[in-house]
Amino acid sequence: MARGNTAGTLRHTPASLTLTDDIRAAAARVANAARHVRIREDAIEGYARTIPAVAPPAPDLEGAAEETRAAFSLQLNAINFGSGWFPTLRKRPGMSGFRTMEAGLRARGPWTAAQLRAITREEVAAVMGQDPGHELMGLYAEHLRELGGKADSFLELARAGEGSAEKLATILAGFDGWRDVSSYDGLDVPLFKRAQIAAADLALAGIAPADDLDRLTLFADNLVPHVLRLDGVLEFEPSLVARIEAEDLLEHDSPEEVEIRACALHAVELLVAAHGNASATVVDNVLWHRGGEPRYKARPRHRARCTQY
Repeated sequence: MARGNTAGTLRHTPASLTLTDDIRAAAARVANAARHVRIREDAIEGYARTIPAVAPPAPDLEGAAEETRAAFSLQLNAINFGSGWFPTLRKRPGMSGFRTMEAGLRARGPWTAAQLRAITREEVAAVMGQDPGHELMGLYAEHLRELGGKADSFLELARAGEGSAEKLATILAGFDGWRDVSSYDGLDVPLFKRAQIAAADLALAGIAPADDLDRLTLFADNLVPHVLRLDGVLEFEPSLVARIEAEDLLEHDSPEEVEIRACALHAVELLVAAHGNASATVVDNVLWHRGGEPRYKARPRHRARCTQY
């Protein structure tokens, strides 16, 4: 497939590079060199007009104490991954894999930090309604234990960004279990999906207000790229489409998988620029919810077994 040649379309020249500057620069570099995925720039302007300027609300425990709400949001995003395993889970009727996990945590309520530090895969599986032997339950327990070791107060951690969503995302990105850096042609490609979405959710819920949500990028997963492909903004080479529609797993950090995530992220940067009144957080949330519509759910999306998304 021809290269996208999009890296020069957007430029960021701050006095000093930040987490999201690095993410944007890396995604643009991948988009420019991509061999399996192409951004259809001729589709950007028209597609931007289909995106509203306001995002749907973030998951929240409305009415609960702020500490409990912060705990719920951080714990949900600590385990906001596993889409590569979702077809193997027992899902609640009418719910996706993520919504099944969210419903389990919502029904139980978040754990305390002390409880998280000792949590077992059996406890996680019981809350999520899954087999304790499932690989994902062990990974969830591992990530929740790490979170418990980082926070005596979840509200204090949530507000550690001191009014900056990007600063909070940078703090979370420093946790071992939240690392989301791939390699492409020998260079690092930071994406940090969960660190950014955690900061955005806390800000959107009013738990940790931030005045720089526009600094965040797309929360690169496997659903928004799927929506962008079916809507004609992204184009995958035919052999890659065939593998995805045959429901073959992609290898995490393979060139194809990195290109899908990075090209989607850069495409959203182009959509934000064309829209003029929406941040990447808004575009992400709108397209993620759009992906729940029947026509998108009827077609397989790419899946890779990893802890990044």
